[in-house]
Formats: sequence, C-alpha cells, structure tokens
Amino acid sequence: MINLKTSSKSRWDLDVKIRISHNRVSRYLDTNHFVVDKQLNKKMEVKDNFIQVQIDRELSEYRRAISELGSRINFMSCTQIVDYLTQSNKEIDFIEFGKSKIEALLADGKIGTSVNYRAVINSLVDFFQRDSVSINEINAVMLRSYEKYLRSERKLVRQSKNKKEFTIISPPLADGGLHNHMRDLRALFNSARDEFNDEDLGIIKIAHYPFKKYKIISRPETAKRNIDIAQIAAIKNSDWPEGSRPALARDLFMLSFYMCGTNSVDFYQMSPKNLKNGRLEYKRSKTKGKRKDQAFISIKVVDEAQPLIDKYLGVLNRHYSSRVGLSTALSYGMRKIQQQLNIPGVTFYWARHTFATIARNTCRKSKDDVAMALNHIDDGRKTTDIYIEKDWKILDEVQEAVIGVLNEELAT
Repeated sequence: MINLKTSSKSRWDLDVKIRISHNRVSRYLDTNHFVVDKQLNKKMEVKDNFIQVQIDRELSEYRRAISELGSRINFMSCTQIVDYLTQSNKEIDFIEFGKSKIEALLADGKIGTSVNYRAVINSLVDFFQRDSVSINEINAVMLRSYEKYLRSERKLVRQSKNKKEFTIISPPLADGGLHNHMRDLRALFNSARDEFNDEDLGIIKIAHYPFKKYKIISRPETAKRNIDIAQIAAIKNSDWPEGSRPALARDLFMLSFYMCGTNSVDFYQMSPKNLKNGRLEYKRSKTKGKRKDQAFISIKVVDEAQPLIDKYLGVLNRHYSSRVGLSTALSYGMRKIQQQLNIPGVTFYWARHTFATIARNTCRKSKDDVAMALNHIDDGRKTTDIYIEKDWKILDEVQEAVIGVLNEELAT
C-alpha cells in the first residue's frame, strides 16, 4: 500500500513523503516536494494540480517497481522494500562505494587490502578525471582502454598534508603490476555486486560483469628476489647519516634478515609489549585474519638484532603516521642502497627471500622448517598440524644457522 503523507517542517512549509505499508509496518520515502497550507485541503491532501501530477508520476514508478517484485515481496520486510525502491533508480557511484569499502576495511584492521583498493580508486579518479564514476562505466571497453592507460607513463597530481598540489610521474605498469592492479579492481567490483545484488530475491542492481569479456593478464612467474651473502654483508656495513632514510632502510633490512624475514608492517605495529622472555612474539599482519592460529610466531631476539630492536621497537609508529609512510621511506632508502652498492632491484622484501634461500640452499634446512621460520602454513598438512605442538626451538635452529653464514662472511 502506498499513501501520500505530509510532514511539517514549519507552519508554512510542509515536505511531502510517500508512505510504504507492508505487513502492518510503515516506512516513509522522502520526495523533493514541499507545499504550503493553501496547497492542501482540510484532510491535508495535496490539491495543487501541478504538484499532484509530479507526485502521481513518482507513485507510478514506485508501483511499477513493486509489481516487478511479484511474489518475492512476500519474503521481504518493509525496510527491504524501501531500500529496494530507493536504490532501484539510483546510479551506483563506484568511487563512493570504493571509499566506503576502504573505511570498512580499515575499521576491521585489514590494512593491506585497504591500501590496494585505495590505489585502484585513486587510479580510476585519475583515469576518468572526476570524483564520481557510475559502476555502469566499468565495462569491457573501458577496461581495455584503462589497461593501455596503466601501461603508459602518467603524470598524477596529488596533495600534500598542507593541501599543496604536486605532480608525480608514475612509470608504466609491467605485467606483474598490471595483473595485481586489475585483480584488485575485479575484487572491488565483485564486492559491489555482493552488496547491491540479492540473488535470493532476484534483485540484481549490477547485471553486467565486464570481466567475462575482459581477461586479466596472467600473473608472470615470480622472479627470484634474493641476493648472496656478500651483498647482505655489504648492506650491513654500508655507511649512511644517522636518521636518514637509507640508514633506516639498512637497519630494518638487517633486522628483517635477523628475525626470519619479518615484514615492515609488523615492525611498524610492534611495541615493547611484543617482547617476552627474550623473544619477539606477534601475529603476522598479512595472514592473521586467514588462519585459526592468527599467524602467531615467536622469534628469538639474537644478539645481532638486539640493538636494532632497542632502537626501533615502538618508535616507528610515532615517526610515521601510517605503514604506507614507512613503506615509502624504506623504498626511497633502498633505492639509494641499490645505487651505492650496485645491487639492482633489491628492496626491503628481499631480506625475507634471502633468509629463506640461505636457510634452504646453504644451511640445508628442510622446507618445512623454513616454512615455519617464515610463518607460512602448509594447506596440505593442516590435519597433521592439529596433532603437533609447535616447537619454536626448530625456528631458532634455522635462524641461528642463517645468521651463522653471515657472521662467517663478515669474519673473512
């Protein structure tokens, strides 16, 4: 049942609402119409023909939308019907949706995914040159054009914290970067379909699916990202001004190497509370939300790592407003290290890969033991893991062996 209702804003200004009644529950839809007393009769009904014609037109649209629900309306609440009517003729702003999704992810502590989605949203704003994009504009033709855009060098205008604009040059994405970016765009698009479509009730707000026609480029084979022990020693011995970003990158690179490839985001989130009985204990940010053990790990604080632990633990999140800020500083610092030491391509994350490679190939530790040190989990052995209590001494042996190789190199 749909009725007209006027709601008083003031004595002389009344806003018109449409009442939706279903299963003895009523809800109201706002309209853009306002009337004064002389436009109403004694029963508070609209008598102004011009306004009534417009209202009747809206009522017809709502009745048409409700009739299309058919028997499905019997399984819907009054609130669901109102939501359906308010959304049925409303374009979905993909940028607005993306920003709301990012906020929800941040509230859930899913920082990594939020960063990936923010990169997608910012890039779409750059591509369309506007802050509002209908989800219907995300189609196969657009995606092909967008791919060409991402593969080109781009001048991007950004704002600093004090609102000053500056321009950055973004290099073309290679196959790996393009795959990851379009994968994240697809995931965000799928999330929008999950939110706005209700297959059970047959309510489909987003009917098209551009990723049927547009195929994301295959992920290229991951290049090996490890360096030899002599290069690790060179990074450790490199000389940089105290407090500089290269000094920060050197220190955290070595700390990651000493501590079994710990990621920078985990160092960023740590405080002295993570130190217990000479061990660094934490839940790995990247996978804690995907595992029953919350990706908990306990790593011995070896003598080589202790000065760096004292220097940085609980400090990084005071110096940098976000993990992204820390990551940016590390990227800059590692580029300077690359240049000084002539180690092309090396990044902070190579400390983790190098630790694992030395543990397996030089120290001959088993892949299971290396996986434990890296805080990985073997999906094929989940059942077996239920029966085996973790013995962190195994991890200590891997860590000691790898650091021993470095100490031998430094002694030569």
